[in-house]
Amino acid sequence: MSTPTPETQDDAPSGRSFLIFLLPALIFVVMAVVFFAALQETDPSRLPSVLIGKPAPKFSLPAIKGVARDGKSIPGFSSADLATGEVTVITVWASNCISCAREQPTLMAFKAKHNIRVFSINYKDTPDAARAFLMRYGNPFDAIGDDRSGRVCIDWGVYATPETFVVDGQGIIRYKYVGPLSIAALKNELLPAIEKAQVKG
Repeated sequence: MSTPTPETQDDAPSGRSFLIFLLPALIFVVMAVVFFAALQETDPSRLPSVLIGKPAPKFSLPAIKGVARDGKSIPGFSSADLATGEVTVITVWASNCISCAREQPTLMAFKAKHNIRVFSINYKDTPDAARAFLMRYGNPFDAIGDDRSGRVCIDWGVYATPETFVVDGQGIIRYKYVGPLSIAALKNELLPAIEKAQVKG
């Protein structure tokens, strides 16, 4: 058996020190890769909501000044308006949201075809910006709440605009969809959720 030379004796602890230094970096890289892959595979429309099956948070939002349709002002709404025995679809949008603009024609088509109440919460807009958005992309809403501070959206657990909720006739949140609604999402996600809410509410 060979006897280690002074040089090899010095190299051994140096090699171990290098591995000890490298190990945390390797663990970090592996965790980062796993985390990034999970983000890529996550369907935002499947993000869970702790509010599902619970009453809508208490709130009262004013109307957006100057928003009208057919000569009638579009009112704001409150949590009490969601517990009147009728299922309500609620969308959350903002005028600077590109996905909201992309979603608006889908909401217009939905409202024209289905006799369902569609309310919305306008997130942190000025009245001028909100009115300009609705004039450009259309207004399918029966009521619009002006959440200028964003406080109500926080209480609703809004992740990012646009988001859509289905609330049953008792004011219980039954469904949440994150992201812009497409025709496929309407057919496969929203309409089945509305039907279930109508049975429960």
